[in-house]
Amino acid sequence: MVREPILARDGGELPTGRLEVGALTSWSMEGIAADLAGWAASGAMAITGPADGPPSGAPAALASVMSAAAEDLATQTSRWGRPVVVDGPALLGERAAVTGMTRNGDVSVGGAARFVTAADGWVVLNLPRPEDVASLPALVGEAVASDDWPHIEAALRRMSGEQIVQRATWLGMAVAAPGRGPAPTSPARELHRGAGRTARGEPMIVDLSSLWAGPLAASLLGAAGARVIKVEGRSRPDGARAGAPAFFDLLNSTKECVQIDFHDRDDRRLLHRLLGAADLVVEASRPRVMDELGVIPEALADAGTSWLSLTAYGRRGPAAHRVGFGDDTAVAGGLLIEGEPPMFVADAVADPITGLVAAAVAAELLGGDRAAVVEVPLAAAAAWAAPAPVESVVTAAGDEWVVAADGERVAVAPPRHRPIPPAAASIGSHDSVLRAEFAPAPG
Repeated sequence: MVREPILARDGGELPTGRLEVGALTSWSMEGIAADLAGWAASGAMAITGPADGPPSGAPAALASVMSAAAEDLATQTSRWGRPVVVDGPALLGERAAVTGMTRNGDVSVGGAARFVTAADGWVVLNLPRPEDVASLPALVGEAVASDDWPHIEAALRRMSGEQIVQRATWLGMAVAAPGRGPAPTSPARELHRGAGRTARGEPMIVDLSSLWAGPLAASLLGAAGARVIKVEGRSRPDGARAGAPAFFDLLNSTKECVQIDFHDRDDRRLLHRLLGAADLVVEASRPRVMDELGVIPEALADAGTSWLSLTAYGRRGPAAHRVGFGDDTAVAGGLLIEGEPPMFVADAVADPITGLVAAAVAAELLGGDRAAVVEVPLAAAAAWAAPAPVESVVTAAGDEWVVAADGERVAVAPPRHRPIPPAAASIGSHDSVLRAEFAPAPG
């Protein structure tokens, strides 16, 4: 098997977590059959494909990639805490299992993203927020009702994909064209090497992220024995609280929750004390957000706090300020079912891929002897994980679908989720305790 690093570094002698990525290319019919069987069993296949037809086996090797990532997480967490054993492939369909959502072909499982045609190909529009829908007239450059899709699609067909993406970037909308470039050799990249640090058995993690990928990564580290403090803005709590409560609980049940007013000077000082006391910070905001708060990840790493950044397209370069979510960044990374029209793979698939990979990377940092600033962009993680498509035969068998795998008929399993834990803490429920613990020293 080919072995590639999960974390790319510019140099140095630090140990590197590694994944078996031979699954990215099926080398034999036996390998293809194993990939298909794993994909069918994952629950993700059931939510991939057309709404009115059989599920798709094309991205079968993705299940093997997620299994390898889960094995790496168990190895890395065992170095400093409890080994975390998780069903990696099942994470791809976990939200759908909680909510009952299913495949919609060229519309995302969650319903907010869709493929539309530009003058030169396909683009994906993701409109999960009310302000995204309200921005549609500005995107197409016409006074059009935001629900007049025939008019909107006709206007988009007169624009190139590049024009649409560029205008969407200006408007803060999540829009992407399918990526078809070479996949990165690693889903994570070290941006800055920090100071030496001493690993401890109960590391402290500050979770500044929201929605899915970051909270998933932080929750998996919490399962290993880390103390996780979830920070939410007073005017902008985690948007996932408005979604399915059971799914929010899966990602946040064991975290302490503090609410901070980012416009208040004393609260900003509290934030800086929390970050300085942490072994690791998980965040998922565009770089300008931290700039406005006076937070410098490199300076924290130089003081011994590692920084894990889960943005759409990375912290550096021309795409650093682009907005992106799990469905559109997956497409940007080339993780989609090609066709006319193309179709989505699983549910916001870049989120669970990135969350699992980021947890393995973070576990490696927590077990290491130096701090660092590391990024795991959603689009890069999707591109890294995107497998070469395989051909498959899927047929109906009563009320279920089955896929042929090396002469065997394997049932396509429905998505599943981990046991639902106790309810997550309410917003700011640990405010008084944490404010007392991290109060400035007297004098």
